[in-house]
Amino acid sequence: MQEKCDVEYKAIVYQESMLGSLLLGGAKVDPVKLSNFLNKNAQNGWRVVTMEKDIRRMLLFFKREAYVILMIRDTK
Repeated sequence: MQEKCDVEYKAIVYQESMLGSLLLGGAKVDPVKLSNFLNKNAQNGWRVVTMEKDIRRMLLFFKREAYVILMIRDTK
């Protein structure tokens, strides 16, 4: 018999807009915007389990910083 899971997970790729990469040749994540994003999710019960920094290529020459974020919350 299968038990019902009491938690829910979601995976998010958080990155800045492409415009900053095109104008500046590379875009880093704004820590204030990332904090606001995490706080909004926390208000809905989400907690960060893990976070990994990723540098993504865009249009061959440009790089864009991104974070892969795994979040969890209780379903009860």
